[in-house]
Amino acid sequence: MNARQSEADALCAARDLVALTALLRAPGEALDVDLRGATLPELDWSGCRFGAARFDDARFTGAARFDGAEFTRDAVFARAVFDGPATYRRALFGAEAVFGRVRFRGPAEFDGAVFGGAAWFGRGEDTLWEDDDEGWAYVERARQQPWDEPLEADPHWPVAVLIEDYQDWEEGGVGASFRGPASFRDARFRDAAWFYNARYAAGADFRGAEFGARVHLDHPATALAGASWPGADAAVAYWPLGWTVTDDGALVEDPGTSALAAADFGDVADHGLRQRVIDALCARLREPAGPDVATRRLVQAALADRLREWPGLVVNLCGAVLFDVDLTGCRAAYADVSGAQFHGTARISGALFDRIATDLGGAHGRAVFHGAHV
Repeated sequence: MNARQSEADALCAARDLVALTALLRAPGEALDVDLRGATLPELDWSGCRFGAARFDDARFTGAARFDGAEFTRDAVFARAVFDGPATYRRALFGAEAVFGRVRFRGPAEFDGAVFGGAAWFGRGEDTLWEDDDEGWAYVERARQQPWDEPLEADPHWPVAVLIEDYQDWEEGGVGASFRGPASFRDARFRDAAWFYNARYAAGADFRGAEFGARVHLDHPATALAGASWPGADAAVAYWPLGWTVTDDGALVEDPGTSALAAADFGDVADHGLRQRVIDALCARLREPAGPDVATRRLVQAALADRLREWPGLVVNLCGAVLFDVDLTGCRAAYADVSGAQFHGTARISGALFDRIATDLGGAHGRAVFHGAHV
């Protein structure tokens, strides 16, 4: 280990962040940083050059600015909490950018950022091999930030699982949470852009973004004008209801499906399109809870109406916040309500789900009933 890395390690251990950021901006090789579980005050990390960056389970209590920062190795912010604005304008992620289950309380801005590896905003669990002693040692001592989300009891999402426990990227709990505006304008995704089960309270702006590989974006309030995706395999990209890709890779509004977001669904006969409608409604219900309960009730009612008429679909309510939901007589092939929060009276009598998940196994990711369920 060279002297500069030893100095960086000592500054991390002492939480001397001002000196650390100065060292990270100084000429020389990129330095590894380990601030896992740290409580970090407002600080400007702009222009810093990182090697491996570990901010797992950290809490940023003020504004966190990483504008123009360069991450030459994996940048891991899994399960971190940003209480103030978080900005990564024109940041360069040379390897994986891991923001699984991160909670952004204020605006989150990644405008102009370049993601050289996978941009992961999905589930927050680390997937470890059984013999990864170092990884499991961290899990044993890790202390997740309190799950202090409004109207949400702690579902006890896991920190890590055995790598064979999850076979698909879609498995696991909730993804990143954006309580403020989320902006990825003109971002460049060279690898996967994975936002499965991400939660948006104020929409997501991906205008002008360039996607290069596997994509999952499902929230209907996602802006994609001017974005592009040159992929040839449509199966690896999922776009929000109302958007489609042209032959030359441009993301454009699809008048035929965008109208469905506010129209009568009764005439939809295509199974795939029905599933997209259900996905859009579920994405609305997975939004972080806010003061507008009336709109949430309307979305619940629309979802239930469709499930009574359209059998055989998948219902993803992982982490959803529901109020007096009435699923009486609903039918589905599979329903995921792990980590969902049921307020008031949940009516589920007569519902028929071929399969249902109410947790991630054991005590993790449990659905929470705050009232009665009948």
